[in-house]
Amino acid sequence: MRIALFGKSFTNEIHLYLQQLITKLESINSSIFIYEPFYKIIKEKINFNSNYLIFNTHKEIIHKVDFLFSIGGDGTLLDTITLVRNSEIPVLGINLGKLGFLSSIPKDKIIPAIDEISKEKYKLDKRTLLKLETSNNLFGELNYALNDCIIHKKDPFSLLTISATVNDEFVNSYWADGLIIATPTGSTAYSLSAGGPIIMPGSENFVISPIATHNLTVRPIVIPDNSIIKINIIGEKKDFFVSLDSRSETVNSSIELIIKKEEFRINLLQMEDENFFKTIRDKLMWGSDRRN
Repeated sequence: MRIALFGKSFTNEIHLYLQQLITKLESINSSIFIYEPFYKIIKEKINFNSNYLIFNTHKEIIHKVDFLFSIGGDGTLLDTITLVRNSEIPVLGINLGKLGFLSSIPKDKIIPAIDEISKEKYKLDKRTLLKLETSNNLFGELNYALNDCIIHKKDPFSLLTISATVNDEFVNSYWADGLIIATPTGSTAYSLSAGGPIIMPGSENFVISPIATHNLTVRPIVIPDNSIIKINIIGEKKDFFVSLDSRSETVNSSIELIIKKEEFRINLLQMEDENFFKTIRDKLMWGSDRRN
């Protein structure tokens, strides 16, 4: 197997598990590619017994690796989509962070997971992305997101008035701190905290969730993911923030935001005994009796 390793940080708490991962991959003669900024963090702390390759950009791994392992939490995994792009390289999330909705492999299951992958006992969960289009090409080539596109006020002392249309039909003017347009993957992230519903992957929907709306009767709404959403900030001209997953930019209110489904999807690698309902039961503790 040819494995790319991507991470962003290192703590003493994850040392043992990261060393186990490297040693296991070496024991099955995997070709290891390591993201250079991550390698610089771990090189004095992890023992390597075989050769490895360093990469920095997507061009250095596309058509050259079989899988990309994200080492950390969900935020780390979200950053991997700027590397795999439309290459269809499957991404495995190894959860060395906290909750880990996307990073599905816990610390104590690293070795069994690699054994299963080497035997091709896994499944690919194809996740929808959304795409942001603006007249000023705000995010360049990386104008897509796995979780969500978030519009948020910059001024802490005033609200935004956000006009939203779906397929050129007026939806609402949201007087709020901001607005979240989330994919099914992102429905368990910020959108959930804002009162949005959990949407099952593959349901072909987006959800629009207002953030701290002034009118409490304005609720999140689910729309088909083949819709075209247009967002404008109306009223007094002001700057605001727009983010795609973990990437954020300041935008002037003269810029219209157009949000639609991206043409390609991301492959998340899952073990055969994992499924979406099991994940939300485990992560959200559904069915647990907290009285005990």
